[in-house]
Amino acid sequence: MRVLVIGGTQFVGRHIVSSLIADDDTVTLFHRGETNPDLFAWAEHRLGDRNVDLSALASGSWDVTIDTSAYVPRQVRTLAQALDGRGGRYVQISTVSVYDTPQGAGMTEHSPLVVLDDPTTEVVSGHTYGGLKALCEQEALQSFGPTGADVSIVRPTYVAGPYDYTGRFTWWVERVARGGRVLAPAPRDNPFQVIDARDLADFVALLAHGRAAGTFHAVSPRPPFSWEGFLSAAVDAVGPAGTELVWVDAQALEDAGVTPAELPLWAGLAPGRDINALDPSAALAAGLAPRPLAQTIVDTHEHEQAEPTPVRGPIGLEPAREEELLRLAG
Repeated sequence: MRVLVIGGTQFVGRHIVSSLIADDDTVTLFHRGETNPDLFAWAEHRLGDRNVDLSALASGSWDVTIDTSAYVPRQVRTLAQALDGRGGRYVQISTVSVYDTPQGAGMTEHSPLVVLDDPTTEVVSGHTYGGLKALCEQEALQSFGPTGADVSIVRPTYVAGPYDYTGRFTWWVERVARGGRVLAPAPRDNPFQVIDARDLADFVALLAHGRAAGTFHAVSPRPPFSWEGFLSAAVDAVGPAGTELVWVDAQALEDAGVTPAELPLWAGLAPGRDINALDPSAALAAGLAPRPLAQTIVDTHEHEQAEPTPVRGPIGLEPAREEELLRLAG
């Protein structure tokens, strides 16, 4: 099968291409050539910036296009125009952030989406990210659907595993692996979900091959699963003897000015924290096969020890800051 991947040289895209390789697909990568330019040397690489120049896609045809990097609807529309019906099926990587929250645990793919006050904005921020991704989904159906192509939307939660340049999941794994007294931010019963990048990639490849189509949550485990369950699983998987989770009150942490970068993945007291308790039934029925969380934790740790992944910006608590906050536990 001939596959066009928009992106494909970082984290999620990298794993998707690896999964396509396993299926013996012929892969074309369209990217700027700035990140991991020597990766997948056997594949066809077409260089360009989707924001300003798609001329590299003026020739050729593909059975499916996988879009890993659409953040504003214009990017989807101009891609469809450039391909002009030559892109085949279309699979878009979206996000669970498209949902208007709070709606409670167990939301399905039919739950209401965020609506931006200004749908014309192209400023991607914490306030606009989810709404813009929702508009990207709508644009996909409008721009690719009328060509007769099957359109599939994948909404992953936090993605974890090797090559994670965000460092969010990895930081917790490595912190627990150092052992000692580990600050564990309450509430313990906050819902939590994650998806291994390799399992996400295999599911995207399944959709690319036309074995299913639609909109799907790529999330695991099934709810209910808690934040405490995740941290305890990390202790069991990689924590040395004597590792202790020290639970600290959420309000005390917020009053201390803890930032999202210091405690990645922590939802705190946010009203939308049920976004981490979505229903994965549709994706599971379509073929999503999440591996055990413990395996993701161990594999992430082993990869980090062998080949540390550079992260974008500071992530996690510095040791002195952690000690300071642990005093809040008494």
